[in-house]
Amino acid sequence: VCVCVCVCVCVCVCVGDGSLFLECCKEVAGGYPEITFDSMIVDNTTMQMVMARVSNVCAGLVGGPGLVPGANYGEDYAVFETGTRNTGKSIANQNTANPTAMLLASCLLLDHLRLHAYASMIRRAILSTVSETRLHTADLGGQGSTSEVVRSVMSAVQSTGPLTLSI
Repeated sequence: VCVCVCVCVCVCVCVGDGSLFLECCKEVAGGYPEITFDSMIVDNTTMQMVMARVSNVCAGLVGGPGLVPGANYGEDYAVFETGTRNTGKSIANQNTANPTAMLLASCLLLDHLRLHAYASMIRRAILSTVSETRLHTADLGGQGSTSEVVRSVMSAVQSTGPLTLSI
């Protein structure tokens, strides 16, 4: 089932752009009866982002689910994972997964443990790999493998020299 959700500010902008936008979306959706149309107020959408698939859509805005880390904080525990909680079963053992989200999740873990220097070093290495080396996996339009990206990040980390642990 395909669903199209129009996110608007109709409550705040009753006569202006919000209402016009919603009406235009409804009109266009009418031409696609096989797609279920719904609308949602932007405030509610923001609340839903942490609980629904909207977070996956937002991941697409920054380059895709392979780039977004996630963190769940409880009173006694914290869990760090990829932001879209996608297990990647369809690409398992193919050496094509983008490791960036998991690497950034490890940076969140290091920050949580107050090991900020290590987290920063890894983030800089990831940025170097993506922007300077321009090594990208297929989801970002490249031909790099998971292993190649990880090796590039490791090489960038190793080139910074040793860090001393200070707590």
